[in-house]
Parts: sequence; structure tokens; C-alpha cells
Amino acid sequence: MDGFEIIDPRFHEMVLPIATLEKLAEGFRWMEGPVWFADLECLLFSDIPSNRVMRWTEVGGAEVFRQPSNFENGHTRDREGRLISCSHRGRCITRTEVDGRITVLADRYQGKRLNSPNDVVVRSDGTIWFSDPPYGIQTDYEGGKQEAELPANVYRLDPSSGALSVVADDFQGPNGLCFSPDERLLYVAETGLQFAPDPVQHIRVFDVSEDGTCLSQGRVFHTVRPGHADGFRCDEEGNLWTGAGDGVHCINAAGALLGKIKVPSAVANLTFGGRNRSQLFLCASHTLYAIYVNRRGAQYP
Repeated sequence: MDGFEIIDPRFHEMVLPIATLEKLAEGFRWMEGPVWFADLECLLFSDIPSNRVMRWTEVGGAEVFRQPSNFENGHTRDREGRLISCSHRGRCITRTEVDGRITVLADRYQGKRLNSPNDVVVRSDGTIWFSDPPYGIQTDYEGGKQEAELPANVYRLDPSSGALSVVADDFQGPNGLCFSPDERLLYVAETGLQFAPDPVQHIRVFDVSEDGTCLSQGRVFHTVRPGHADGFRCDEEGNLWTGAGDGVHCINAAGALLGKIKVPSAVANLTFGGRNRSQLFLCASHTLYAIYVNRRGAQYP
């Protein structure tokens, strides 16, 4: 099976040997935050250093959706289908309304400015969960140098009340987020201190409380090698598909590596989309790829 590495026999039926890796677009500086709009049959993703959000469609290819974008990084959709985005330059979480207006949902915690929100997910109850490392304010390449006012936290936002709370505060650099299909678990990428010679890098998993308001029992779930985990998504069975230095790694709910999809460059982020949510879109450094797999994504909404 060219292009795949089978580590566990169960991975055989999860990929399709006749479905090859497709190059959809290239020429980007650094890609992140892919989100699929099934109703519009399009993918949005960020080209962060170029300060733009791109849109890809099967018919039209890649085109600019928003520029300047305030150096947006991660994206998702809320329960009404609106775009939720993480802004590095604005140091905030925003919502794009149906008429195109942009509403700032959160930019401060206890009076202090957020760092540079990185990734965001929406739970089925409508609450918005996001990571806030300082990466976007540590260089001019992905946002612009500014002073950090808060630790690197993971937050929960209730958009109905505006209440913002810290759900995890023991990270050096929280990054990608993903709920398990039943929302009882939250996976968080720890990508460590930027510029550190040996940063702490692994995937952690937390138990979500019954009322969906807090996290507990944080523990290391898996360590990706080569490279590290940045962004990931679960399929309907609870397997975690994550970017890695050599492509995409598929990890089961017990934390065991099942197999790999080989990609010519490191994959930072990915999402399920396309027909029946069985197409993986890959933000691989400077190139957008896609590949069909034999699993369906479990992302919300």
C-alpha cells in the first residue's frame, strides 16, 4: 500500500489503497485552521503569515476569502453554522455573522488581554473552547510582537452570557483541540515553549464534567514522532487523526498508533469534510492536500 504505513492490522480497513493523496493548492506561507462548510461545499483555511483566509472549492480551486484577516489561525463553526475564528493580531475570538459583520466574542480575561488564540472547537451545547498560547505575539511573522499579559491557558466561553473561564492552566503552549465523539473527553496538543531547544510536546486528554463546564484528570495521551501534534480530529469511532512530521498519524482511543498516511511535508492541521465527511483535508506547511479514507469525521456541528 504505497503512501501508507500499516502499524496495526486494524488500519487496513481504515484507508483506501485506490484513494491517493491529491494536491489541491500550493504556494502558501504557513497553513492552519481548516474548517469544512458542507452546505456551501467549500473549505476555509488560514494562510497566517500572508494575513489571509482562503476558500477552496472543487470547481474554483483556492481563492481569497478574507484579507486582511487580522492574522487568524484556527476556525470552527457554531451551532448556527457561523464561522468562529482565532485572531492572533486582534488577540481575540470572533464570530462572522451571516451578513459578514465580525463580532468580537472574547478578548480579555479578568481585565487582561488574551495572548493569541490558536485553535477553537464548539461543543454541542454551544459553548466555545479555545487555546491561548503566546505564539502569535512572539514574532512579527504570524501576528506581531506584543507583550503577554496572561499565562497560556485553555478557555471555555459561554456565548449566551459572555462568561469566560479557564478550564486548563498547566500548559506551556496549548494548541490543537478536539472533543471525542461523545464529548466526554477533550484532547489538547501541548507544543511547548517556542524557541526552546527541547520543548515539551505531546497530546494530552482530559475528562469533561457531566455538566460540560470543566476538565479533570489531565494525562498524556500520546507522543507523536517524528515532529509533533498541532491539530487533529476524531472520526465517528473515536480514533484521533493528527498531523505529524511525516504526514498523518491515526491513533485509537487507547492511545496506540495504528498507522500513517505519508505526506511529502509536515502536516500542521487537518479536518474531515467532503462527501459523507470521509475526505481528509491536510494543511501541510505550504500545500493543501486531500485524501479519502474509510472513516467519517465526528466533528461538530
